[in-house]
Amino acid sequence: MNESRERRRRRPRSVRARAALAAALTAALVLTGIGWWVHQEVRRQSLSAAHEQARDDLFALVDQLEKGHVPSPRRAVPYEVVATGRRTAVAAGGGMDAFDPSVGHVLPAPPARTAPIRDAGAVWGYAYRPMRIPDRSDYDVGSGHDLAGRSHTILYDDIWAGQLSRAQAAALGVRPDATLRAYVVLVPDTAEEIAAAVDDLLLRAGLVGLVLIGAVAYVTVRVALRPVEAVRRLTASVTDPRERVTVPATAHEITALATIINTTLQRLDHAAARQRRFVADAAHELRSPLTTLLTSLEVALAYPERTDWPATATTAARQTRRLQALAEDLLLLARLDTRAPAADPETVDLSALASQLADQHPLAARKVELTCDSTGPVPVRGNPDELERLLRNLLDNAARHAAHRIQVTVRSEDGQGVVLVADDGPGVPAEDAERIFERFVRLDDARSRDQGGTGLGLAIARDLAQRHGGVLTLAPRTLGACFELRLPQAPDQDGVPGRDHPASGGGAVDARTTSSVASSM
Repeated sequence: MNESRERRRRRPRSVRARAALAAALTAALVLTGIGWWVHQEVRRQSLSAAHEQARDDLFALVDQLEKGHVPSPRRAVPYEVVATGRRTAVAAGGGMDAFDPSVGHVLPAPPARTAPIRDAGAVWGYAYRPMRIPDRSDYDVGSGHDLAGRSHTILYDDIWAGQLSRAQAAALGVRPDATLRAYVVLVPDTAEEIAAAVDDLLLRAGLVGLVLIGAVAYVTVRVALRPVEAVRRLTASVTDPRERVTVPATAHEITALATIINTTLQRLDHAAARQRRFVADAAHELRSPLTTLLTSLEVALAYPERTDWPATATTAARQTRRLQALAEDLLLLARLDTRAPAADPETVDLSALASQLADQHPLAARKVELTCDSTGPVPVRGNPDELERLLRNLLDNAARHAAHRIQVTVRSEDGQGVVLVADDGPGVPAEDAERIFERFVRLDDARSRDQGGTGLGLAIARDLAQRHGGVLTLAPRTLGACFELRLPQAPDQDGVPGRDHPASGGGAVDARTTSSVASSM
């Protein structure tokens, strides 16, 4: 653990240093590959040139032998001429003659021949093969070629003395029926020296190039990050969500970063404004029942003998229930605002749930008729308690405004469960179609707050609809108000959403809504 922590501590933390290190490592890999290729190519070209030189020397050597001339020992390329029936070399040079004369010849003699090797006038060739030069302790490398104990490529060609005149054979010191073999040793020292020089040059140039690339990458990233540093300082100095950072004029990634920061600050500003307004509205709503409760209790305590204690207790209980309902609504809104994960969804039949709530709703005292129409089950996925709260809020809102009738319609449409809650009340002005879903909003401010509720029912209903992937809107209607709830319908056993059911009669309502606002205040 300590070792890994120490390694992390040693890593460069600066983006500039990391970018420079990454650029240097990438350049090192690229330069290493290029250097290896250049090394191989230079060595191949040098060896090819040395091979050409050795072949030319072999051609010249064979030409002299065919004319009966003994080659000169002073040659740049090591060579040796041997013959059958002869213990010593016919000629040697370029370093081969530095061997102890007692060894005879270094390279092996050819086998004897009794026929010409090639036709007269034919283009002659040569053979080559790797051969190890034997190691001699008394070998003097006077020519600078390290030959002993190493394997070299040998070029050779054979000459039959029977093709020479007696005088030429005698001049070469071989019998007339002997076979001569001319050897030329391909020494790669020059090619290796050239390759080593190129390697040294590439190494120096590579090191300088790596330093330059790293420095250029460091400076480039540093210059590129200056706007980021400016944005960081401005962001660090922001103490009010209403402040904004300066957006650079150049259109690049830094501009997008500054724009996103400003957008985030704007969202935070809106969220803070909503929170302040929510706290102020909640305090105002709590103040009213608390004031009523406190006033009634203080009056009762001041004049106990003239107080109607049952009426005072009834008032206190009513205000306490209102406080309890308001506290529960505020807690539910707070939970919805935190976007807490919902419990495991269950399949809920909207038709059965709407019918149950309609049967249990206390509307008999107001002489309001409530009917619920449905053509069959409408299954949806969700939390049963939250869906019940959603429909109850819609029914409570309709009950407060209905004059004589409330119509609830449940049906399937386009793979969605649709619930319509319509009343014959005064309706909602078109300009307030979205405002009624804001928190603590009441359009009829003149009415009693005890009968008007807390102003949170529709806001909670819309948040619950959005939580279940649906929408809640106010459908256009000439008489009264009609709220339309759309929720994704649960698939059947084959994974296909429930089929559409035609809407039944009962209440002329417009069952289609083309748009909705998916935000609540």
